[in-house]
Amino acid sequence: MVLAVVTGASRGLGFENAKSLAALGYDIVMIAKDSSRLALAQESLQKDHPNQHFTTYAVDLEDMQTTRNVVAMISQQHGAPEILILAHGVMSDKMSKTLKTNDAEWRRVMSINLDSVFTLVNGLAPAMVEARSGRVIIYSACLGRMSGPGNAGGLAPYRISKAGVNALVRNFAHETGLGSRGVLVDAVCPNHSRTDMGGADAPRSAEEGAACALWLATRGFKPGDATGVLWEDNQIVEW
Repeated sequence: MVLAVVTGASRGLGFENAKSLAALGYDIVMIAKDSSRLALAQESLQKDHPNQHFTTYAVDLEDMQTTRNVVAMISQQHGAPEILILAHGVMSDKMSKTLKTNDAEWRRVMSINLDSVFTLVNGLAPAMVEARSGRVIIYSACLGRMSGPGNAGGLAPYRISKAGVNALVRNFAHETGLGSRGVLVDAVCPNHSRTDMGGADAPRSAEEGAACALWLATRGFKPGDATGVLWEDNQIVEW
């Protein structure tokens, strides 16, 4: 069976992507911080798909060295993933403007939203590049754009971390030939969805928020099609 690696897989958008990929026949490596919720998520998927493999790794992605160790373990114990979906992330404090953010808050958000993304891509994507096959999808946010809502100010660590994700996606996509070498790299904006971060009053369900990432993971691709960009509802969002 083919393999997908999904972060944030214990709940919300990550779990929705893991669930959808499992329904398509993928074995799933599930990564999340909360070991109890991760175990429950694994149990749920295993019950629905008894003949597939669901492997869990509980890790605090704020800890870069621990993340690196887990990435090395995954690389050793599994083959090259066909799909890598990075759906984890945190919001910064509501009052975290540039001049009001302290070092601890800046480092917390950057470590989880950007540094761990680099570590996961840096450690897991080389096997995909070598296999000349794979999809890398990273959850970003429209607040990370350099235009539109990205220029409104406030939430500085969050906005800037997501702008960094957009830049990483663009850079890595060019480094891998914009799809010409078999690997696609894209960012996705899930819009305001009902997750722990989005809250119970968000207009979209988690399933709706995760739909574009699933489309990116499974879409057909031919030379000249777009990759290395930010997507929302299967459409390119200029940043």
